[in-house]
Amino acid sequence: MFENLKPILLWKHFAEILKIPHCSGNERALGEYVLTVAKRLNLNGRRDKVGNVIVARKASPGHENSAGTILQVHLDMVGEKNSDVRHDFTKDPILAVVENEWVHAQGTTLGSDNGIGVAACLAVMEDASLTHGPLEFLFTVDEETGLTGATRIQKGALSGTRLLNLDSEDEGTFTIGCAGGADSEITFPLKRAKRRGKLLCRLRVYGLRGGHSGLDINLGRGNALKLLARLLWQAQKNFRYQLVGVEGGNKRNAIPREAWADILLEPGQMKAFAAFVKKSAAKIQSEYKAVEKDLAYSLEKIEAEKTDPLTQAAQKGLINFLISLPHGVLVMHPEIHGLVETSTNLAIIQTLPNRAEVVCSSRSSVASALEATRNMIEACCDLAGAKIFQAPGYPGWAPNLASPLLQTLKEVYHQVFNKEIEVVAVHAGLECGILGEKFPGMDMISFGPTIRHPHSPEERVNTASVEKFWKFLTAALARLS
Repeated sequence: MFENLKPILLWKHFAEILKIPHCSGNERALGEYVLTVAKRLNLNGRRDKVGNVIVARKASPGHENSAGTILQVHLDMVGEKNSDVRHDFTKDPILAVVENEWVHAQGTTLGSDNGIGVAACLAVMEDASLTHGPLEFLFTVDEETGLTGATRIQKGALSGTRLLNLDSEDEGTFTIGCAGGADSEITFPLKRAKRRGKLLCRLRVYGLRGGHSGLDINLGRGNALKLLARLLWQAQKNFRYQLVGVEGGNKRNAIPREAWADILLEPGQMKAFAAFVKKSAAKIQSEYKAVEKDLAYSLEKIEAEKTDPLTQAAQKGLINFLISLPHGVLVMHPEIHGLVETSTNLAIIQTLPNRAEVVCSSRSSVASALEATRNMIEACCDLAGAKIFQAPGYPGWAPNLASPLLQTLKEVYHQVFNKEIEVVAVHAGLECGILGEKFPGMDMISFGPTIRHPHSPEERVNTASVEKFWKFLTAALARLS
């Protein structure tokens, strides 16, 4: 599949990675692959208690006294697919396509985030022609859902003083700072009534682009949960329907692409209700036409279920709650143009017999602003009578423009490509923030190839950028030796 792409070793390993299921929580097999490669190359590899894999490679002859460098990536990927695609992320391989200098999957996420970085580390481990100082390779687990591997790595597990995080998504860019983040887990109590309506219908909002809840939050894309709540709220003003349940979103760090509500109607209501929804949805489609060309809705009869509907009070309370919860960009950074400072994502809702479970994921590069955002969500819960659990989040990574590593790698990039590198901070959680706390004084830079739309089935990686990424990475290792 990747026979004509360079670098050969990197794409060879990426092809193997695609065959190994490795969504968050299911990374063990990919970790075994890394350890197998290390063993074949006679490198010292180990797995720690949480599942992180650490491999060491001795320096090239004559470079043994150089400071140690760590190459860091995460093993897990986000598993998202289009609703019409049959794919089991626990056992099926990712089916990739090479098309016009881009690699993408067939209706699912590709896993180039962070599979290309993992493949690059494996290629560095294997390439005997490289010049480098002492190297350590850190492959963490559960980055996408909890940053667990970075959070629980033992102090003293690494000896290097410089860290290259290979988890950025714009070639030609160095990332030197990131947002911190934290989740809010909400339990909304529900009471149910006896069924009155005879027709059970499902109202769906789908076809949205979704995307990363940090990197894509500023693009104005629709949140399926918020749009569904909007339709339900408007319909409630005109019809006395009965809400059975609401479902949508399945990843804390992804903008929901699909959501649906099951409702009970009287037979005589169906035609008028369908016409009302069509008219309301058309306004939403027009509103989002520039960014959500495939936004769609449907209202269909489904087989009757035994679940009773919510009481009218519980129904009104839940819909009002979903309407009121904040979502999207809250503050842009006042000093860095184009950078989101603070945002929040209404990520997931699941309706159970006596409660609805809701998850919001919030981010900010300012700790006090993150706290204020979570306070706002907690206040919404207080007003609605919902319970909330807010575990400690993960720290941000403060930019250091005086970093010696930054200055050196800027020189290397200019020497290799005869152009200046762009230096940025991102509105996403990188493991650098946590690792910086775990290993004080660690000098860190994040970079990678060009990846578009991670965490969605539109994910793709540019092949020319992968080649440039590799060329720079190997040049940087030589310079740091």
